[in-house]
Amino acid sequence: MPRLMTTIPLAGVFALTGCFSSSGEEQSTSESADTDARISVAMLQPPRSGLSPLSDDAFKLSRWSTAETLIALDAEGEAQPGLATEWSQDDADPSLWRFTIRDGVTFHDGSELTAAAVMESLQAAIDASPQPRILDGVDLELSVEDDDVLVRTADEDPLVPQRLSSPQLSILAEEAYEGAQVVDPIGHGTGPFELISVDGTSSATLDRYEDYWGDPARASGMDVEFVPDGTARAAALRTGDADVVEAVPVGQAGQIDEDLIYEVAMPRTNTLYLNTEEGPFSDPEVRAAAREAIDRAALIEGAYESRADVAEGLLGPALPWAADLRDEASYQEIIGQRAEPAAVDGVEISLGTFTDRSELPEVAVLLEQQLEQAGFVVTQDVREYQYIEADAVDGVFDAFILSRATVLDSGDPVAYMYSDFACEGSFNISQFCADSVDTALQFASEQYPADGRELAIMEAEAQILAEDAAIPLLHERVIQGEAASVSGAEQDPRERLLITGETALGESD
Repeated sequence: MPRLMTTIPLAGVFALTGCFSSSGEEQSTSESADTDARISVAMLQPPRSGLSPLSDDAFKLSRWSTAETLIALDAEGEAQPGLATEWSQDDADPSLWRFTIRDGVTFHDGSELTAAAVMESLQAAIDASPQPRILDGVDLELSVEDDDVLVRTADEDPLVPQRLSSPQLSILAEEAYEGAQVVDPIGHGTGPFELISVDGTSSATLDRYEDYWGDPARASGMDVEFVPDGTARAAALRTGDADVVEAVPVGQAGQIDEDLIYEVAMPRTNTLYLNTEEGPFSDPEVRAAAREAIDRAALIEGAYESRADVAEGLLGPALPWAADLRDEASYQEIIGQRAEPAAVDGVEISLGTFTDRSELPEVAVLLEQQLEQAGFVVTQDVREYQYIEADAVDGVFDAFILSRATVLDSGDPVAYMYSDFACEGSFNISQFCADSVDTALQFASEQYPADGRELAIMEAEAQILAEDAAIPLLHERVIQGEAASVSGAEQDPRERLLITGETALGESD
């Protein structure tokens, strides 16, 4: 059924960039903010792809408010204006969408934002290899008409606006794409902060962009350090070396003033992916044995100091509708098709995870103990994420523990499910392929948000869990650190925003 999207006034977009906290309440900003101050930020993971917006590095560009998208999402996940001020779906042809591009926007290199520039930027993402995962299974054709961008999909797609909110579809200046293997975001965004320089995997520098199309940033810039070691990040907050700190480890939270930390329920699930293509877990009964061996509550108590939630499925409490829909008869019928667990005795398995999220190695230790009690023999491989990701995706491990955001790209979990569990998914660590899951994901992708999409998503979850391709362990809560002088930093469950134009430091004494 076609949809006509209502035009939203300009003021709506400003409400998106600095007002929503984890509780949905408006954050206060200091009237005595020091507009000459620079914000020091300690980030969890270093760039893995030269800060290319076509990779997961795009979320850093978004969290620094240097790269922007056509569409933004509000606290409820609804599409709101970004670099597009309005959009509509054609009544006669629901595969066609029209986006009106905001006037008066310049890129950081001084060039003008035009419909043609938007089309070229989006086309670069379409042509990329691999494509950004938000485009998995999606065919887009772009054109320009009357200064608007037209987006045509091969099939009717209810989530075109939400897809265009993905940081991996950020709009950069034409010069960012010329003659480069990796797209260069330095000096080519449209946000309130301009990316000035990047020192490899060590640091990044951003300055206020004085010609920003909206209100200018309250801080003069930010200095970012990449600090994979969680203890060092926590120490940077305690000592005042960092004003804002990503992902304070649970084990460090108790050593920090409670007034400086914020706990946010995340749409992020700690999941054990099982290699369904080869090795012991190609047998569904062996996968079922692993599932039955796991004590989730013990993992949470032991590794997260009870600062997490038991996973009953792939989607957690950050999506409150998920739990209720698991009681539906259709969901329970699918789950009832799970294989019965085999008796395992001496079955050898390899278990991988990474150190960047400091709780995961401890989860691996506890999980090894639980699996060995069930009869498995476990060999662990734990490395930094940048050194283990390729092996995980290539199916080197029998099992892999991953902390995975479930609504990272579009605000909707179908893209995550497709990426991880569809036969053609680009991040299919489980090497999994099942017609029943592909069919369920296809059906869910065709539903409009108001027309039963949530139930269809949950039935797709049930199909995945029925195959034990992955075992959800727990739903994480992120602990974000902010110095007492900081105001207006975002506590964003989707991990898209962190430092915005509204973020400021109190005036220096």
